Parts: sequence; C-alpha cells; structure tokens
Amino acid sequence: MSLEIYLNGDWVAKENAKVSIWDHGFLYGDGIFEGIRVYGGRIFKLDEHLERLYASAKGIDLAILLSKGKMKESVIETVRRNQLTEAYIRLIVSRGTGDLGIDPRKCRESTVVIMADKISVYPEETYRRGLKVMIASTRRNPPDSLNGRIKSLNYLNNILAKIEQIKQGLDEAIMLNHDGYLVEGTVENVFVVKGKKLLTPPCYLGALEGITRQTVIDLAPQLGLVAEEALLNSHDLYIADECFLTGTGAEIVPVIEVDGRGVGDGKPGKVTLAVLEAYRALTRQIGVPVYPKEQAKAV
Repeated sequence: MSLEIYLNGDWVAKENAKVSIWDHGFLYGDGIFEGIRVYGGRIFKLDEHLERLYASAKGIDLAILLSKGKMKESVIETVRRNQLTEAYIRLIVSRGTGDLGIDPRKCRESTVVIMADKISVYPEETYRRGLKVMIASTRRNPPDSLNGRIKSLNYLNNILAKIEQIKQGLDEAIMLNHDGYLVEGTVENVFVVKGKKLLTPPCYLGALEGITRQTVIDLAPQLGLVAEEALLNSHDLYIADECFLTGTGAEIVPVIEVDGRGVGDGKPGKVTLAVLEAYRALTRQIGVPVYPKEQAKAV
C-alpha cells in the first residue's frame, strides 16, 4: 500500500506528492516544520508541537491558512489513512509558490505537507552502547541572525556541523555559540548530568525549545532530580558525570565520549537510563488517539 500524503487539502499517493520547483521552501528554505511521534496509536504531545509550529510561523511572518484545529484534524487523519500505530510525522509549511526572487509577497499562499511513516533515528543498540560525539568547529547561528527557537527549513548551519562529524567517523556533533557556550547537537538538545542535577543550555543562546527537552525537565522531580538551565562550555561536557541528547526522533540517547574523552565511566549512566525509561513509559500513557476505539483513553 502506497503512503498517502496530505498536500494542500488533499491526500495523494506518495509517488504523486509533488511541490513546485518555484516553491520558496525549495528555492530558499523559506518555511518551517515539525517532527512528531506516534506511539501505540496515540500522537505524543501533538498540541505542544502545533503550538511551536504556529509560533515559528509567526516568527518568520508566515501565514498558515489552516486553523490549529483543522491542522490537528489533518495530522490525525494522515496517520489514520496510513494505518500507522508507531510512526514519525513530518509537518511542513513553506512560504509557497513564488518567483525566482526572495520577495515573500510573490508567494500567494503557503504550502502545507503532512507525511507519516516509520522511523528509526538510532538502532536500539545505540541506547545500550551510547554515542561518541565531537565539538563542532561550526558555530550555531546567533539568535539575532536566525533565532534557534524558530524550527525553520533552513538547516544548513546544522548540516555543516553534521558533515564535520561524519568525516570524523563519529555519531553526532555538539555545537557551541560564538561565545563558546554549549547550545545543542545538530538535531537534538543536550543535557549534562552532575550529581542529581540535569543541566541544559538556555534557549536564548540559540537552542530550539525542544518538546522532548521540556518533557525531561517536567519528569525530573518524579525521578528525584533537579533540572536547571545553565551556561555550559566544552569543559563541562568533559567533566560531566553523564551526558545525553534529547529529541523527538532520538528520544533520550546517552553520550559516552566527547572529543575522545570518556564521559563518566564511558558507558550509559544510571541517571540517563532512568530518564529514558520514564520518558518511554510516558509516551505509552498519554497522547491524542488516532483511532476511534482509543478515544475513551485520551489524556
């Protein structure tokens, strides 16, 4: 069965889902997106993702013609039409079709695409083995140039750091800002564990306000942990008791090595694994149900 893709109000077969080459999302990366997970037939944190999507749109002065309510219905229907219970949703809104100039006024209306399919960012063994990462020489865009709180289609800054990591044969790269403070990974937020504290960079440095990041912050008290925002640098990574990355696709993934230096005892730590267990348990407890029989269980 071919996947059905939502494209500007219609559902079309994957093979027929096409966007104009004049679309400014393609030409200039002018647009925004969200990545959302489905667990057990429930869409995890859908409302939070939509809030961030519309905030990103406002941040780049992009008009989304669908209301939040209609967008929510369309996301649910896309998952339902593809009969998925475990999936990753990619929701994209571009400026729309225009001309070869960058003037956004030439784009009459935005393009909306919703895709849902299976995903595995990291194999399960990675969560037992952990990641080996590096500090990238590519610095994160400063917020006064392109605010990291906007989840835009323009990921070239992150991709350049990713290229560095690939060439070094490592699993991921961590990005600093121009003052040398830790910001985030190429596609994840980052946490440093010191004792019972979970330390993560403040978003004003240029990091995305991650949905998974916030979920970890909310889960911390029930695990006997304290989550705090803190200014961190590469040294803090080197001397951390533990380190982990967070993201919708990655979930909670341990870091065991930074720039060739072992983190903690060089294997996934107890705190990290406890956070991962609590997070995965939560994903099975709450969410927006996709199928009618689940309606009564909605939280």
